[in-house]
Parts: sequence; structure tokens; C-alpha cells
Amino acid sequence: MQDKNKNREWTPPPVVDGMPKYLAIAQALIADIHAGRLAPGARLPAQRDLAKAFQVDLTTITRAFNEVRRQGLVEGHTKRGSFVRAPVKERYAASADPAGIVDLSMNMPPQPAGALLRERIRDGLDALLASPFGLLQLQYHSSMGVAADRLAGAQFLQGRVGTLELDRLLVTSGAQAALSGILSAALPRVGPIACAAVTYPGLLALAQRQGRTLIGLAYDAQGIVPAAFEESCAAHRPEALYLIPHIDNPTTATLPAARRDDIVRIARRFDVTLIEDDAYGALPLDPVTPFAALAPDITWHIATLAKCATPALRVAYVVAPQVEGALQLAGDIRATHLMAPPLMTGLATRWIQDGTLTALTEAVRAESASRQQLAARVLSGFDFWAHPQGHHLWLHLSPDWQTKDFGQAARQAGLSVVTSGAFAVGAPPNALRISLGASASQPALEQGLKLLAHVLAGAMQLPPAIV
Repeated sequence: MQDKNKNREWTPPPVVDGMPKYLAIAQALIADIHAGRLAPGARLPAQRDLAKAFQVDLTTITRAFNEVRRQGLVEGHTKRGSFVRAPVKERYAASADPAGIVDLSMNMPPQPAGALLRERIRDGLDALLASPFGLLQLQYHSSMGVAADRLAGAQFLQGRVGTLELDRLLVTSGAQAALSGILSAALPRVGPIACAAVTYPGLLALAQRQGRTLIGLAYDAQGIVPAAFEESCAAHRPEALYLIPHIDNPTTATLPAARRDDIVRIARRFDVTLIEDDAYGALPLDPVTPFAALAPDITWHIATLAKCATPALRVAYVVAPQVEGALQLAGDIRATHLMAPPLMTGLATRWIQDGTLTALTEAVRAESASRQQLAARVLSGFDFWAHPQGHHLWLHLSPDWQTKDFGQAARQAGLSVVTSGAFAVGAPPNALRISLGASASQPALEQGLKLLAHVLAGAMQLPPAIV
């Protein structure tokens, strides 16, 4: 039987500043439930006692309890009080693949329960629509984005890129839409594009769709090798170079400052446009100066919120090299999808201005770092590249495995992974990308990584696939 006196000893932890008090209290309560400091079946202190502990009024505590109750973590009884709902693990089972597959393939930011993402989206949209200008979020917007949203984008980018001219800044419906528009509207020659020999699959799809040739460049743990870029410029005269400068997808590499300087020098010499897809640029604790600051006159810079907050925000900010390029991209947006989604863009603006986006990014960064430490422990002894604040790993297979065979073996073992063929410009290397963010919890991720380690070690005797 549960020891009621033990439950009374629960001490409310400090809450996070910079958000409504009821949400901060709810976050503290949810965090203790998920950490096991409040076990299933535990009785919570009386709401009046909590109001005194947090030095808030009773209605604030009631709102906080309602938030936690909406997540199915607490149940209340009129006379007996409130209890932690058991079993908490059922929340994670609901998000599992119906076929029992552990997802190590979807490269998305982890969503820690304490970040209260669902509640922040709901409350943010409520506040946005209730504001004096709320109805403007339900109307058509400029294809470049309205001034308030572009100003917010400039605020988001200022710490990395510096002060921007608003005439060069656009708001788009995600990074893929921005990349598509840049390739189709702003690169007139429809010439070849250089990129790492393994690169973002979205670029591969667009190149195929537009009939463009991709030139795969040699890379290592620090990213594209500048000498390989120079050789390709001399031999193939690429129109552009596509880069993911921080926490590359899939290799996790971050280009050091010296290589960035070399790449800028080579690009200027051969008149090559740089496309900087900085999807992960907000995550590193020690970011490197972006190309948009090193060479703004030849760089297209794309910064999405999908990897630092949530893919639900289909919003990306694009900085064009010149005003003319921004207008060309706006024309392509108008012709293809008209505008970025006004409601989500308005929410992004609100979050940038009130600090919510910063708080979410910090939560994602902390959870990613914790999951990287977990992966390093479970996969110790295997050969992989990683970034301490990234969402994924680039795992090199031993000669005992061929990539295609491993993908099949992983699937039979109940794992979903992405092998190198999805990223390769030419012959795929013997490697795969392991994503750490899709698992709903660290225990679920640990289970998947341990299963992965068994398959890597050849410890599992798998039956033949049914054909």
C-alpha cells in the first residue's frame, strides 16, 4: 500500500521563469512524475498547501493541475485528493508504431514532456487570436511575409547572422519550400550543384525533379573538404554549393571556421553561389560564424524552426544575397504556394518576442544532449560520428555488414533506420543515420539502441524475411 505520509514529504522544485506561473508549476509537476520522484498512485499535496509553497493564489494551482490532468498524468477524487495516474508508461505506448517498430529513422527534435509543447501551442494560439490584431492571422499575407513576422525573423537570426536588411528577408513555409524556390527562381543557369557526397534527401528530390546534376564532394568528420570543392569548381563549374554548416544531416559534421574561410575564397574565385541550410544552427552551444555573415553577398541562408522547436511550425526564414533575389523568391512563392501559413507564422513571431522559442530550444538542446550521452553509453565500441547537441548519429558499419543487408536485419528486429542510400549522390558508403528524437522517452530510446547494438554485433539470429 502507498505510504501517504511519504507523499506529503514531496517538495515542489523551483519552476522555470519566463512563462505563465500555472504552466511553470505544471511543468515542474510533470517533470517529477516522469523522473519517478512521484510514483504512480502517489497522493499529491493539497492544492492549498501547494499555493502556499509556490506563493501563488489557489486558482493558479488549480489551472496547473488541470494542465497535468489533460495529459492523463493526474486523477482527482473529491474527498481523497489528487493522485498520480498509473501506469504513466501508457502515454508512450500510444505513440508507438502499430507494428511494434522502434523509430530511429525520423530526424525530428525530441519533445521533452516538461517543455509543455502542446499546451504552449494551444495557449499561444488562443492569445494570438484574442489579441487586437488576431483576425489578421486569418487573412492572406504577402508572399515575402508581413513586416512584423520579418522583424521577428531578423530578431531570431541576429545573434548568428547580425543585423539584416528587411528587404532581403523572407518568411517561407518551411526550409524545403525555401530550397525549392531558391533552386527554381534564383539560380538562372540550371547548372550543376555541388554538395557533400551524402546530403539532405530533400535536395536529392529537388535536383531530380528539376533535372539538375549534383556533384558529390569528399567529406570527413569536419564536413566538406575544401580541396574537393576547388577541384569540382575547376572541372564542372557548379552554379551553387549546398551546405548544412552545423550538425550536418546526415554526417553530424560542423564545418570549422578555417574551412568556411577556404570555401568562401573558392566560391568567390569561381563565382559560385552558396546555399546555407542552417536547420540546426540554433542548437550548438558554440556555433561557428555562418556563411551569411562571412559572405552575405553570395549566400542564401535558410533557418527553419522545425529542428530547434517542432516540425509543427512550418516556418523558415530566408536571407537573400540581394534584394533582387528576395523578390525573385517571393515571385516563386506566390506562384507555387502563395505564402507561409499565417497562423503558424504569427505563433512563431509571438514565441520569438516573448522568449518561448528560446525556452523551447533550450529544452530541445538539453534533451538532445542527454540522449546523445545515452547513445554514447549504449553504443560504446561502435564507430559513429555525433554532435553533443544534435538529434542524430552517423554510424559506420563494420565490413561484416553491407548496408542493404543491415537495413533488412534491423527491420526484422523491429527497428526503423535510414541507410546511406537515402543520402548518397553516388555510391553509398557503408553507413546509416540513427535519429534519437522520435522516441517518446529516453527509456524507449534506450530499448531501441540496445536492440540496435545487438543487431550490429550480430548477436541476434534473425529468421529469413517472408517474401
